[in-house]
Amino acid sequence: MDGFEGNKGVIVLAATNIPEVLDKALLRPGRFDRQIRVGLPDAAGRTRILNVHAKDKKLGDDVKLEDIAKRCLGMSGADLANVMNESAIFSARRKGENIMMSDIYDAIDRIQIGLEKKGASFSDERQKLVAYHEAGHAVLGALMEEYDLVNKISIVPRGGAGGVTIFTPEEEAMESGMYSKQYLENRICVAMGGRIAEEIINGKDKVTTGASNDFQQCTNTAKMMVEQMGMSDVIGPRNISGSGGGGNMFQAQSAGEGGNLKNKADAEIDRILREQYERGMELLTTNRDVLDLIAKTLIQEEKITGTQMLSMIRDIRPELVTADQIAKVQEFTKPVVEALSPEDPAATPVPVPSEA
Repeated sequence: MDGFEGNKGVIVLAATNIPEVLDKALLRPGRFDRQIRVGLPDAAGRTRILNVHAKDKKLGDDVKLEDIAKRCLGMSGADLANVMNESAIFSARRKGENIMMSDIYDAIDRIQIGLEKKGASFSDERQKLVAYHEAGHAVLGALMEEYDLVNKISIVPRGGAGGVTIFTPEEEAMESGMYSKQYLENRICVAMGGRIAEEIINGKDKVTTGASNDFQQCTNTAKMMVEQMGMSDVIGPRNISGSGGGGNMFQAQSAGEGGNLKNKADAEIDRILREQYERGMELLTTNRDVLDLIAKTLIQEEKITGTQMLSMIRDIRPELVTADQIAKVQEFTKPVVEALSPEDPAATPVPVPSEA
C-alpha cells in the first residue's frame, strides 16, 4: 500500500461504518483506490435480508416477510437480524412452536420504541393526560395533507415514554432525504400537538414536561430550515450554520454583520415555531370533537391502529378523511391488526364512546 511496488494480484478490502474518522493518508491514491458507499437497503433488499435471517427459524403460516419489510424503514442488515432474533425470543416466551407475525411486530416495536411495561397501574388523571397528548400528535398528523402516515397510537408505557404515536414515512422521501418546506412545517406542527392538547384540556398553567423532546425536535427542525436549507425569506438562500466549512458560526461575516444575521435567524426560528403552534392550536380547537373521541378511545383500549383512527374520524367528520388516506394506512396497519391475538383489545373493532 505504499504506491511503489507493482501489482502482485493482492487486493485489500476494508469496511467501516464511521468513515469520517479515517486518516486521510489511507484514502490517498495507491492506498484504497476505490470507495464504495453502501446505503441502507430498500424494501426489496430488506425482504431478501429477512429471508436470509429467517432461513433457520420456524415461521408461522401468517408470516409475510414482504409486509415486515415495509414496517422496517431505515433498518440496516444488522437491525433486521436483530428483529428476527428478538421475534424468536418473544415466541419462546409464549412457548410457541413457530414465530408468528405478532412476535415479529412485537420485536420491531421493542427495537424501535422499547419494551412494553405491562401490568403497570396509573391514575385516571395520568391516563387522560397521556391519551390526549398522543391524540394531539395523531390527529394533527392525520389532518396534514403532506406528512407521514399514522401507523399506531398507544398509551402503554414503553422504555422511557409514557405513550407513543408511530408514523410511517414514505420510503422514497426517506431514501432520498429530500423534504419540502411544507413537510418540515407540518413536522413541527405535529410535534407540538402533544403540548397543545395538554393546554386545551388543562390550561397553560397545568402543562407538563412531557413535550420536552418534542420541543427539541421542533427547534432543531426550524433551525435547520433557517440556517442550512434557505427556507427563510429573511435569511435567503444561504447556509449560515457554519456546518459546511467548519469554524465558528458566521465567521465569514464581520462581527457586526454576523451578530445582526444571528439575531435575524433567531427571530425567524421564533416566528416559525410560533406560527406552527398557533396553527396546531387552531386545528385541534376546531376539531375538538375528533380529539376527544381519539383520546377517550385510547383510555378505553390503550392502543389503536391508524386505520381504526381514520375510520373513527370519518364517522363523525367525513370531510377530513379521504378514501386514499385510509387505503395507504391499511397497507401498513392491516398486517398488524391480523397479527394481534384475539385477547388484544386492539384486535377488536374500536367502539365509539357514548359520552361527549
